[in-house]
Amino acid sequence: MNKESNIVVTGAAGFIGSCLVSFLNKEGYNHLILVDDFSKKDKDVNLNGKNFLQKIEREFFFEWLQNVNPKIEFVYHIGARTDTTEFDYSVHEHLNVEYSKKIWMYCSEKKIPLVYASSAATYGAGELGYKDDELIIEDLRPLNPYGVSKNEFDKWALKQNSRPPAWSGLKFFNVYGPNEYHKARMASVIFHSYNQIIKNVFVKLFKSHKPEFKDGEQLRDFIYVKDVLKICFWFLNCWQTKEASFISGIYNVGTGKARSFNDLVKATFSGMDIDPKIQYIDMPEDIRNTYQYYTQAEMQKIKEAGYNEKMYSLEEGVDDYVRNYLSKKEFY
Repeated sequence: MNKESNIVVTGAAGFIGSCLVSFLNKEGYNHLILVDDFSKKDKDVNLNGKNFLQKIEREFFFEWLQNVNPKIEFVYHIGARTDTTEFDYSVHEHLNVEYSKKIWMYCSEKKIPLVYASSAATYGAGELGYKDDELIIEDLRPLNPYGVSKNEFDKWALKQNSRPPAWSGLKFFNVYGPNEYHKARMASVIFHSYNQIIKNVFVKLFKSHKPEFKDGEQLRDFIYVKDVLKICFWFLNCWQTKEASFISGIYNVGTGKARSFNDLVKATFSGMDIDPKIQYIDMPEDIRNTYQYYTQAEMQKIKEAGYNEKMYSLEEGVDDYVRNYLSKKEFY
């Protein structure tokens, strides 16, 4: 495989997908086939200045594959319905389960390595911890339809006898960074905090509705998108260097260190050189019963597989995001 090889990126106009396209470009990969719902014009800017071969509408992708029969060397299946407040499971089932099955089966048939996006939402309230142990996946209890759909596909994938030659399902924890301008309510807390500070000079955070957590002390594993991209690329590099025999499986993609929303917001204020001011408000009723109060990725598995790059600390990642992207309205 060389840098002229065709690589598919689904969800290519979205947050992580568009950043991945840019990262691949920086690494010299321009023969990219981008798949997404390109009718949503608010995401167009995410692909400005990016190099690629072709854009294919998501719902016509498999028809296109059949008609054109292109030579594809690697697939990044990043596309998904990620709205945790969408409670119509059929929406998630179509995009996150059935569509993903078709991607998997195509890659299996054509012997194409696959990296796909799973989610830390599969862990639910964390009753079984946050270890990327494939033996517990059947027993996980996600808190919302999005998490359920991601877990259903993980369960299905693990049962398949027909598999891509190398594959990995990546359980993304709380990813933040540039190119999420279009995500509205589902954008990161940093994005919303930045805009609140610009408008009000203070930030609103959810109160805790559990006595064991103080307001703003809910804990999440926040990971900067630039670290996510390095991990995604590492799997491609493993395949290219023929070290793929050990990478197939499901992996956590977090920092391994939970931090509070208070820490996150204070880092945002710091990146704007403003003293922090935080107000606490009631959590909306529609998410109160499905809210994760604590997530922390166990990262031993991917380290043992060979990934040992130093990650951004929360303060470093937020500072880079705020100073070099949000404040300049820049894209990655």
